[in-house]
Amino acid sequence: MVLEGNPEVGSPRTSDLQHTRNKGSCVLSSPGEEAQPGEEPIKYGELIVLGYNGCLASGDKGRRRSRLALSRRPHANGVKPDVMHHISTPLVSKASSLSQNNRGQHSISYTLSRSHSVIVEYTHDSDTDMFQIGRSTENMIDFVVTDTSPGGGAAEGPSAQSTISRYACRILCDRRPPYTARIYAAGFDASSNIFLGERAAKWRTPDGLMDGLTTNGVLVMHPAGGFSEDSAPGVWREISVCGNVYTLRDSRSAQQRGKLVENESNVLQDGSLIDLCGATLLWRTPAGLLRAPTLKQLEAQRQEANAARPQCPVGLSTLAFPSPARGRTAPDKQQPWVYVRCGHVHGYHGWGCRRGRGPQERECPLCRLVGPYVPLWLGQEAGLCLDPGPPSHAFAPCGHVCSEKTARYWAQTPLPHGTHAFHAACPFCGAWLTGEHGCVRLIFQGPLD
Repeated sequence: MVLEGNPEVGSPRTSDLQHTRNKGSCVLSSPGEEAQPGEEPIKYGELIVLGYNGCLASGDKGRRRSRLALSRRPHANGVKPDVMHHISTPLVSKASSLSQNNRGQHSISYTLSRSHSVIVEYTHDSDTDMFQIGRSTENMIDFVVTDTSPGGGAAEGPSAQSTISRYACRILCDRRPPYTARIYAAGFDASSNIFLGERAAKWRTPDGLMDGLTTNGVLVMHPAGGFSEDSAPGVWREISVCGNVYTLRDSRSAQQRGKLVENESNVLQDGSLIDLCGATLLWRTPAGLLRAPTLKQLEAQRQEANAARPQCPVGLSTLAFPSPARGRTAPDKQQPWVYVRCGHVHGYHGWGCRRGRGPQERECPLCRLVGPYVPLWLGQEAGLCLDPGPPSHAFAPCGHVCSEKTARYWAQTPLPHGTHAFHAACPFCGAWLTGEHGCVRLIFQGPLD
Protein backbone atom coordinates (compact mmCIF):
# COMPACT_ATOMS: atom_id res chain seq x y z
CA MET A 1 0.00 0.00 0.00
CA VAL A 2 1.38 3.39 -0.99
CA LEU A 3 0.39 6.59 0.82
CA GLU A 4 1.20 9.89 -0.74
CA GLY A 5 0.57 12.97 1.40
CA ASN A 6 -0.37 16.06 -0.57
CA PRO A 7 -0.30 19.28 1.47
CA GLU A 8 -1.43 21.18 -1.61
CA VAL A 9 -5.01 20.07 -0.92
CA GLY A 10 -5.34 23.41 0.80
CA SER A 11 -5.04 25.23 -2.49
CA PRO A 12 -7.22 28.38 -2.45
CA ARG A 13 -8.79 27.25 -5.73
CA THR A 14 -10.88 24.61 -3.96
CA SER A 15 -14.35 25.70 -2.89
CA ASP A 16 -13.73 24.58 0.69
CA LEU A 17 -10.80 26.91 1.09
CA GLN A 18 -11.90 29.81 -1.05
CA HIS A 19 -13.35 31.43 2.05
CA THR A 20 -10.86 30.09 4.63
CA ARG A 21 -8.85 32.76 6.36
CA ASN A 22 -5.05 32.85 6.03
CA LYS A 23 -3.35 30.82 8.74
CA GLY A 24 -1.48 33.86 9.96
CA SER A 25 -4.66 35.85 10.47
CA CYS A 26 -6.74 33.12 12.12
CA VAL A 27 -8.24 34.48 15.35
CA LEU A 28 -9.92 32.23 17.88
CA SER A 29 -13.25 33.26 19.36
CA SER A 30 -12.75 35.06 22.64
CA PRO A 31 -14.82 34.12 25.71
CA GLY A 32 -16.52 37.49 25.59
CA GLU A 33 -18.04 36.66 22.21
CA GLU A 34 -19.91 33.60 23.51
CA ALA A 35 -23.49 33.90 24.69
CA GLN A 36 -23.52 34.81 28.38
CA PRO A 37 -25.72 32.86 30.83
CA GLY A 38 -29.33 33.89 30.30
CA GLU A 39 -28.62 35.33 26.84
CA GLU A 40 -29.87 33.87 23.59
CA PRO A 41 -27.10 32.45 21.39
CA ILE A 42 -26.44 34.13 18.06
CA LYS A 43 -28.77 32.68 15.44
CA TYR A 44 -27.34 31.90 11.99
CA GLY A 45 -30.73 31.17 10.42
CA GLU A 46 -33.60 28.71 10.33
CA LEU A 47 -34.43 25.71 8.18
CA ILE A 48 -38.10 25.09 7.41
CA VAL A 49 -39.32 21.89 5.76
CA LEU A 50 -41.91 22.56 3.06
CA GLY A 51 -45.18 20.67 3.32
CA TYR A 52 -45.86 21.06 7.03
CA ASN A 53 -48.07 23.87 8.23
CA GLY A 54 -46.08 24.79 11.32
CA CYS A 55 -45.66 21.31 12.81
CA LEU A 56 -45.13 17.68 11.81
CA ALA A 57 -48.29 15.58 11.69
CA SER A 58 -46.98 13.52 14.61
CA GLY A 59 -45.69 16.60 16.45
CA ASP A 60 -42.22 18.16 16.62
CA LYS A 61 -39.96 16.04 18.79
CA GLY A 62 -36.26 16.59 19.39
CA ARG A 63 -34.25 16.63 16.16
CA ARG A 64 -37.23 15.43 14.10
CA ARG A 65 -39.27 18.56 13.49
CA SER A 66 -40.59 20.83 10.75
CA ARG A 67 -38.38 23.79 11.67
CA LEU A 68 -34.90 24.10 13.18
CA ALA A 69 -32.94 27.16 14.25
CA LEU A 70 -29.16 27.02 13.69
CA SER A 71 -27.35 28.93 16.43
CA ARG A 72 -23.72 29.44 17.35
CA ARG A 73 -22.39 26.50 19.31
CA PRO A 74 -20.56 26.90 22.63
CA HIS A 75 -17.46 25.51 20.90
CA ALA A 76 -16.65 25.46 17.19
CA ASN A 77 -17.01 22.05 15.51
CA GLY A 78 -16.34 23.00 11.89
CA VAL A 79 -13.78 21.20 9.74
CA LYS A 80 -11.76 22.12 6.65
CA PRO A 81 -9.66 20.07 4.19
CA ASP A 82 -6.05 19.50 5.19
CA VAL A 83 -4.08 16.71 3.48
CA MET A 84 -4.86 14.47 0.50
CA HIS A 85 -3.59 10.86 0.32
CA HIS A 86 -3.41 8.63 -2.77
CA ILE A 87 -3.86 4.99 -1.78
CA SER A 88 -2.97 2.07 -4.02
CA THR A 89 -4.03 -1.32 -2.68
CA PRO A 90 -5.55 -4.53 -4.06
CA LEU A 91 -7.99 -4.61 -1.14
CA VAL A 92 -10.86 -2.15 -1.23
CA SER A 93 -11.40 -2.49 2.51
CA LYS A 94 -7.96 -1.06 3.19
CA ALA A 95 -8.77 2.11 1.29
CA SER A 96 -10.57 3.56 4.29
CA SER A 97 -8.17 2.20 6.94
CA LEU A 98 -6.37 5.53 7.13
CA SER A 99 -9.50 7.34 8.24
CA GLN A 100 -10.31 4.64 10.80
CA ASN A 101 -7.04 5.03 12.67
CA ASN A 102 -8.33 8.13 14.42
CA ARG A 103 -12.07 8.15 15.13
CA GLY A 104 -12.04 11.90 15.55
CA GLN A 105 -10.37 12.54 12.18
CA HIS A 106 -12.86 13.68 9.55
CA SER A 107 -12.17 12.53 6.00
CA ILE A 108 -13.71 12.07 2.56
CA SER A 109 -12.88 8.84 0.69
CA TYR A 110 -13.06 8.74 -3.11
CA THR A 111 -12.89 5.21 -4.53
CA LEU A 112 -11.61 5.56 -8.10
CA SER A 113 -11.15 1.84 -8.76
CA ARG A 114 -10.57 -1.40 -6.88
CA SER A 115 -6.89 -0.56 -6.63
CA HIS A 116 -6.91 3.20 -6.26
CA SER A 117 -8.56 5.52 -3.73
CA VAL A 118 -8.05 9.08 -2.62
CA ILE A 119 -8.64 10.14 0.97
CA VAL A 120 -8.83 13.82 1.92
CA GLU A 121 -8.25 14.41 5.62
CA TYR A 122 -10.04 17.30 7.29
CA THR A 123 -8.82 19.26 10.28
CA HIS A 124 -10.59 21.30 12.96
CA ASP A 125 -11.74 24.79 11.94
CA SER A 126 -12.16 27.10 14.92
CA ASP A 127 -13.90 29.72 12.75
CA THR A 128 -16.97 27.67 11.72
CA ASP A 129 -19.84 25.64 13.16
CA MET A 130 -21.03 22.56 11.29
CA PHE A 131 -24.61 21.29 11.16
CA GLN A 132 -25.57 18.02 9.48
CA ILE A 133 -28.90 17.10 7.92
CA GLY A 134 -30.17 13.70 6.85
CA ARG A 135 -32.52 10.78 7.36
CA SER A 136 -30.34 9.05 9.96
CA THR A 137 -31.28 9.37 13.63
CA GLU A 138 -27.65 8.98 14.74
CA ASN A 139 -26.27 11.62 17.05
CA MET A 140 -24.10 13.32 14.44
CA ILE A 141 -27.25 14.41 12.54
CA ASP A 142 -28.57 17.72 13.86
CA PHE A 143 -31.77 17.83 11.79
CA VAL A 144 -33.54 14.54 11.02
CA VAL A 145 -35.57 14.88 7.80
CA THR A 146 -37.95 12.29 6.34
CA ASP A 147 -39.69 12.14 2.98
CA THR A 148 -42.60 14.53 2.56
CA SER A 149 -45.66 13.32 0.69
CA PRO A 150 -48.24 15.66 -0.89
CA GLY A 151 -50.79 16.64 1.72
CA GLY A 152 -48.35 17.24 4.55
CA GLY A 153 -47.72 13.60 5.44
CA ALA A 154 -44.44 11.84 6.02
CA ALA A 155 -43.32 8.36 5.13
CA GLU A 156 -43.45 6.35 8.34
CA GLY A 157 -42.48 2.82 9.30
CA PRO A 158 -39.62 0.53 8.35
CA SER A 159 -41.27 -0.50 5.06
CA ALA A 160 -41.40 3.04 3.72
CA GLN A 161 -38.67 3.50 1.13
CA SER A 162 -36.83 6.81 1.31
CA THR A 163 -34.83 8.65 -1.33
CA ILE A 164 -33.24 10.98 1.23
CA SER A 165 -29.68 10.09 2.13
CA ARG A 166 -28.92 9.14 5.72
CA TYR A 167 -26.20 11.82 5.65
CA ALA A 168 -27.63 14.19 3.05
CA CYS A 169 -25.75 17.46 3.48
CA ARG A 170 -23.90 19.71 5.87
CA ILE A 171 -23.99 23.45 6.49
CA LEU A 172 -20.98 25.39 7.75
CA CYS A 173 -21.62 28.78 9.36
CA ASP A 174 -18.99 31.41 10.08
CA ARG A 175 -18.84 32.16 13.81
CA ARG A 176 -18.07 35.82 13.11
CA PRO A 177 -20.18 38.48 11.36
CA PRO A 178 -21.78 38.40 8.88
CA TYR A 179 -22.26 34.72 9.91
CA THR A 180 -22.21 33.41 6.34
CA ALA A 181 -23.74 29.95 5.86
CA ARG A 182 -22.45 27.59 3.16
CA ILE A 183 -23.92 24.26 2.08
CA TYR A 184 -22.09 21.10 0.98
CA ALA A 185 -23.43 17.80 -0.30
CA ALA A 186 -23.05 14.76 2.00
CA GLY A 187 -22.52 14.58 5.74
CA PHE A 188 -20.00 12.75 7.88
CA ASP A 189 -21.11 9.39 9.29
CA ALA A 190 -20.48 7.82 12.72
CA SER A 191 -16.83 7.21 11.80
CA SER A 192 -16.45 10.87 10.70
CA ASN A 193 -16.12 9.76 7.08
CA ILE A 194 -17.83 10.56 3.78
CA PHE A 195 -17.49 7.62 1.40
CA LEU A 196 -17.98 7.97 -2.35
CA GLY A 197 -17.89 4.50 -3.92
CA GLU A 198 -16.96 3.43 -7.44
CA ARG A 199 -20.42 4.21 -8.82
CA ALA A 200 -20.66 7.70 -7.33
CA ALA A 201 -20.03 10.67 -9.62
CA LYS A 202 -16.54 11.96 -8.79
CA TRP A 203 -13.65 13.52 -10.65
CA ARG A 204 -10.34 15.30 -10.43
CA THR A 205 -10.49 19.06 -10.61
CA PRO A 206 -8.15 20.99 -12.97
CA ASP A 207 -5.81 21.69 -10.05
CA GLY A 208 -5.45 17.98 -9.23
CA LEU A 209 -7.88 17.84 -6.32
CA MET A 210 -11.03 15.74 -5.89
CA ASP A 211 -14.74 16.50 -5.91
CA GLY A 212 -17.93 14.50 -6.29
CA LEU A 213 -21.72 14.29 -6.09
CA THR A 214 -23.99 12.18 -3.90
CA THR A 215 -26.26 9.52 -5.40
CA ASN A 216 -29.47 11.55 -5.60
CA GLY A 217 -27.81 14.92 -5.28
CA VAL A 218 -28.38 18.08 -3.24
CA LEU A 219 -30.09 20.80 -5.27
CA VAL A 220 -30.20 24.48 -4.33
CA MET A 221 -32.18 27.39 -5.73
CA HIS A 222 -31.50 30.99 -4.73
CA PRO A 223 -34.44 33.37 -5.34
CA ALA A 224 -33.88 36.34 -7.59
CA GLY A 225 -34.27 39.58 -5.66
CA GLY A 226 -34.14 37.93 -2.26
CA PHE A 227 -37.10 36.48 -0.37
CA SER A 228 -39.36 39.52 -0.40
CA GLU A 229 -42.39 40.97 -2.15
CA ASP A 230 -40.36 41.43 -5.35
CA SER A 231 -38.89 37.91 -5.37
CA ALA A 232 -38.84 35.64 -8.39
CA PRO A 233 -37.72 32.00 -8.56
CA GLY A 234 -34.09 31.41 -9.47
CA VAL A 235 -32.42 28.50 -11.28
CA TRP A 236 -31.93 25.11 -9.66
CA ARG A 237 -28.29 24.03 -9.30
CA GLU A 238 -26.50 21.03 -7.81
CA ILE A 239 -24.00 21.36 -4.97
CA SER A 240 -20.97 19.08 -4.83
CA VAL A 241 -19.29 17.49 -1.84
CA CYS A 242 -16.73 20.31 -1.85
CA GLY A 243 -19.37 23.01 -2.22
CA ASN A 244 -18.94 23.82 -5.90
CA VAL A 245 -21.97 24.70 -8.03
CA TYR A 246 -22.98 22.72 -11.12
CA THR A 247 -25.84 22.68 -13.58
CA LEU A 248 -28.30 19.80 -13.11
CA ARG A 249 -27.53 16.31 -14.33
CA ASP A 250 -29.71 14.74 -17.03
CA SER A 251 -31.41 12.72 -14.30
CA ARG A 252 -31.12 12.89 -10.54
CA SER A 253 -28.71 9.96 -10.14
CA ALA A 254 -26.83 10.12 -13.46
CA GLN A 255 -23.06 9.59 -13.17
CA GLN A 256 -22.24 12.41 -15.58
CA ARG A 257 -22.04 15.73 -13.73
CA GLY A 258 -23.35 19.02 -15.05
CA LYS A 259 -21.24 22.01 -16.03
CA LEU A 260 -19.39 24.04 -13.42
CA VAL A 261 -21.05 27.41 -12.73
CA GLU A 262 -18.11 29.55 -11.74
CA ASN A 263 -20.00 32.77 -11.03
CA GLU A 264 -22.29 31.20 -8.40
CA SER A 265 -21.48 30.00 -4.90
CA ASN A 266 -22.79 27.69 -2.20
CA VAL A 267 -23.55 30.60 0.15
CA LEU A 268 -27.12 30.37 1.41
CA GLN A 269 -29.30 33.45 1.00
CA ASP A 270 -32.59 34.36 2.60
CA GLY A 271 -35.16 32.23 0.78
CA SER A 272 -32.71 29.65 -0.62
CA LEU A 273 -34.37 26.29 -1.26
CA ILE A 274 -32.50 23.04 -0.54
CA ASP A 275 -33.86 19.85 -2.10
CA LEU A 276 -32.74 16.50 -0.69
CA CYS A 277 -34.69 14.28 -3.13
CA GLY A 278 -37.70 13.62 -0.94
CA ALA A 279 -37.93 16.80 1.10
CA THR A 280 -37.34 20.48 0.34
CA LEU A 281 -36.05 22.92 2.95
CA LEU A 282 -36.27 26.71 3.04
CA TRP A 283 -33.42 28.74 4.53
CA ARG A 284 -34.41 31.94 6.35
CA THR A 285 -31.91 34.43 7.72
CA PRO A 286 -32.58 36.35 10.96
CA ALA A 287 -32.94 39.57 8.95
CA GLY A 288 -35.41 37.90 6.59
CA LEU A 289 -37.49 36.53 9.46
CA LEU A 290 -37.88 40.07 10.80
CA ARG A 291 -39.80 40.91 7.60
CA ALA A 292 -42.00 37.83 7.84
CA PRO A 293 -45.29 37.94 9.72
CA THR A 294 -45.33 36.68 13.28
CA LEU A 295 -47.78 34.14 14.67
CA LYS A 296 -49.48 36.99 16.52
CA GLN A 297 -49.95 38.85 13.24
CA LEU A 298 -51.40 35.75 11.58
CA GLU A 299 -53.81 35.30 14.46
CA ALA A 300 -54.80 38.99 14.28
CA GLN A 301 -55.51 38.55 10.55
CA ARG A 302 -57.69 35.53 11.30
CA GLN A 303 -59.68 37.44 13.89
CA GLU A 304 -60.00 40.43 11.57
CA ALA A 305 -61.29 38.22 8.76
CA ASN A 306 -63.84 36.65 11.09
CA ALA A 307 -64.86 40.06 12.46
CA ALA A 308 -65.93 41.04 8.93
CA ARG A 309 -68.60 38.33 9.25
CA PRO A 310 -68.37 36.87 5.74
CA GLN A 311 -71.48 34.99 4.70
CA CYS A 312 -72.36 32.09 2.47
CA PRO A 313 -74.11 33.70 -0.53
CA VAL A 314 -76.57 30.81 -0.73
CA GLY A 315 -77.15 29.60 2.82
CA LEU A 316 -76.61 33.09 4.31
CA SER A 317 -74.78 31.55 7.26
CA THR A 318 -71.86 33.38 8.86
CA LEU A 319 -68.46 31.89 8.07
CA ALA A 320 -65.38 31.86 10.32
CA PHE A 321 -61.85 30.46 10.10
CA PRO A 322 -61.25 28.03 13.00
CA SER A 323 -58.50 28.62 15.56
CA PRO A 324 -55.13 27.00 14.74
CA ALA A 325 -55.14 25.51 18.24
CA ARG A 326 -58.02 23.32 17.13
CA GLY A 327 -55.79 21.58 14.61
CA ARG A 328 -56.64 20.42 11.12
CA THR A 329 -59.16 17.66 11.63
CA ALA A 330 -62.66 17.67 10.16
CA PRO A 331 -63.85 21.07 8.90
CA ASP A 332 -65.78 23.19 11.38
CA LYS A 333 -69.47 23.98 10.87
CA GLN A 334 -68.63 27.60 10.07
CA GLN A 335 -65.60 26.72 7.97
CA PRO A 336 -65.37 28.65 4.68
CA TRP A 337 -65.28 26.50 1.53
CA VAL A 338 -64.15 27.67 -1.90
CA TYR A 339 -64.68 26.78 -5.53
CA VAL A 340 -61.02 26.84 -6.54
CA ARG A 341 -61.70 27.60 -10.20
CA CYS A 342 -63.52 30.86 -9.56
CA GLY A 343 -62.70 31.78 -5.94
CA HIS A 344 -66.29 32.15 -4.70
CA VAL A 345 -66.43 31.37 -0.98
CA HIS A 346 -69.41 29.50 0.46
CA GLY A 347 -70.35 27.51 3.51
CA TYR A 348 -70.43 23.74 3.17
CA HIS A 349 -73.30 22.17 1.26
CA GLY A 350 -73.89 18.73 -0.19
CA TRP A 351 -75.46 19.63 -3.50
CA GLY A 352 -74.04 20.66 -6.86
CA CYS A 353 -72.10 17.45 -7.50
CA ARG A 354 -71.49 16.65 -11.15
CA ARG A 355 -72.07 13.07 -12.19
CA GLY A 356 -68.84 11.26 -13.03
CA ARG A 357 -66.68 14.09 -11.65
CA GLY A 358 -66.12 12.78 -8.10
CA PRO A 359 -67.37 14.09 -4.73
CA GLN A 360 -65.08 17.15 -4.71
CA GLU A 361 -66.16 18.39 -8.14
CA ARG A 362 -69.00 20.87 -7.73
CA GLU A 363 -70.73 23.51 -9.81
CA CYS A 364 -70.52 27.02 -8.35
CA PRO A 365 -74.10 28.34 -7.97
CA LEU A 366 -72.92 31.89 -8.72
CA CYS A 367 -70.89 31.48 -11.92
CA ARG A 368 -71.59 27.84 -12.93
CA LEU A 369 -67.91 26.92 -13.19
CA VAL A 370 -67.26 23.29 -12.28
CA GLY A 371 -64.20 22.37 -10.25
CA PRO A 372 -62.85 21.28 -6.87
CA TYR A 373 -64.80 22.44 -3.84
CA VAL A 374 -62.58 22.40 -0.73
CA PRO A 375 -62.41 23.88 2.78
CA LEU A 376 -60.14 26.86 3.38
CA TRP A 377 -57.26 26.55 5.85
CA LEU A 378 -55.05 29.44 6.94
CA GLY A 379 -51.32 29.02 6.37
CA GLN A 380 -49.71 28.95 9.83
CA GLU A 381 -45.99 28.59 9.00
CA ALA A 382 -45.03 32.26 9.06
CA GLY A 383 -41.54 31.61 7.69
CA LEU A 384 -43.00 30.57 4.34
CA CYS A 385 -44.68 33.96 3.84
CA LEU A 386 -43.03 36.71 1.78
CA ASP A 387 -44.96 39.53 3.44
CA PRO A 388 -47.51 40.19 6.19
CA GLY A 389 -50.28 40.90 3.68
CA PRO A 390 -53.90 39.92 4.31
CA PRO A 391 -55.04 36.33 3.59
CA SER A 392 -56.61 37.02 0.19
CA HIS A 393 -55.59 34.05 -1.99
CA ALA A 394 -55.83 30.28 -1.78
CA PHE A 395 -53.75 27.56 -3.41
CA ALA A 396 -55.53 25.21 -5.78
CA PRO A 397 -56.58 22.55 -5.11
CA CYS A 398 -55.69 22.27 -1.38
CA GLY A 399 -57.29 25.51 -0.14
CA HIS A 400 -54.46 26.87 2.02
CA VAL A 401 -54.82 30.65 2.41
CA CYS A 402 -52.08 33.30 2.45
CA SER A 403 -51.26 36.73 1.03
CA GLU A 404 -51.31 37.44 -2.70
CA LYS A 405 -47.53 37.90 -2.94
CA THR A 406 -46.87 34.64 -1.13
CA ALA A 407 -49.38 32.70 -3.21
CA ARG A 408 -48.08 33.97 -6.54
CA TYR A 409 -44.43 33.34 -5.63
CA TRP A 410 -44.93 29.70 -4.65
CA ALA A 411 -47.31 29.10 -7.56
CA GLN A 412 -44.52 29.95 -10.02
CA THR A 413 -41.72 28.15 -8.13
CA PRO A 414 -41.02 24.67 -9.56
CA LEU A 415 -39.96 22.17 -6.91
CA PRO A 416 -38.00 19.02 -7.79
CA HIS A 417 -39.95 15.77 -7.90
CA GLY A 418 -38.61 12.33 -8.72
CA THR A 419 -35.57 11.92 -10.96
CA HIS A 420 -36.04 14.86 -13.31
CA ALA A 421 -39.56 16.35 -12.91
CA PHE A 422 -40.51 19.71 -11.41
CA HIS A 423 -43.90 20.80 -10.06
CA ALA A 424 -45.16 23.85 -8.20
CA ALA A 425 -46.58 22.84 -4.84
CA CYS A 426 -48.33 24.35 -1.85
CA PRO A 427 -45.63 25.19 0.70
CA PHE A 428 -48.01 24.46 3.58
CA CYS A 429 -49.00 20.89 2.63
CA GLY A 430 -46.93 19.89 -0.41
CA ALA A 431 -49.93 19.29 -2.69
CA TRP A 432 -49.18 19.82 -6.36
CA LEU A 433 -50.82 22.95 -7.67
CA THR A 434 -53.34 22.80 -10.48
CA GLY A 435 -55.15 25.26 -12.71
CA GLU A 436 -53.80 28.04 -14.87
CA HIS A 437 -52.28 30.05 -12.03
CA GLY A 438 -52.01 27.54 -9.19
CA CYS A 439 -53.87 29.91 -6.87
CA VAL A 440 -57.08 31.92 -6.86
CA ARG A 441 -58.26 35.21 -5.38
CA LEU A 442 -60.93 34.62 -2.75
CA ILE A 443 -64.30 36.32 -3.24
CA PHE A 444 -66.15 36.75 0.04
CA GLN A 445 -69.66 38.08 0.48
CA GLY A 446 -70.14 40.48 3.38
CA PRO A 447 -73.11 40.46 5.76
CA LEU A 448 -76.39 41.69 4.30
CA ASP A 449 -77.09 43.89 7.33
